[in-house]
Amino acid sequence: MAESWLRYDRMVEHALRSVVRKALAEAAQRGLPGEHHFYITFHTDRAGVGIADWLRQQYPQEMTIILQHQFWDLTVEEERFAVTLSFGGRHERLTIPFESVTRFADPSVKFGLQFEAAEEEAEVKPSATPASSPKASKQPDAPAPTPAARSPAGSDSPKGADVVALDSFRKK
Repeated sequence: MAESWLRYDRMVEHALRSVVRKALAEAAQRGLPGEHHFYITFHTDRAGVGIADWLRQQYPQEMTIILQHQFWDLTVEEERFAVTLSFGGRHERLTIPFESVTRFADPSVKFGLQFEAAEEEAEVKPSATPASSPKASKQPDAPAPTPAARSPAGSDSPKGADVVALDSFRKK
């Protein structure tokens, strides 16, 4: 079979990342309704990722954050999103390019996506971003989620989520 310049695998992945972007934009504008919450796993060692140095030391390659009850200043742009979260009572601002996201799940509706890193992506140590002061919580009486690194095959993954693996669309 002849090699094609039409990279359907990349087109599909780009389209699915837009689902993540749209879900985050809705949450930024309206908050998260009911039991909705997001698990977002991303590479911490990719260009454009902005996290505090102490978090980068704790999670040098990959990190999972949870957006549920307490998150602040969620902003969504075309190529990245930023959010302030509480880590052990300490507020930190994270800036995450969509290209660094490897998994996205909303366990409340059993929805999940899994992304593969682009072949040409090189691991680059980006600089940390300074923390900014948080604004009011989405739900001030709710306990803060504890974002933590999760292993891809670990038992901490959202149970019952439907994950779409893009490997089946890739040329081997």
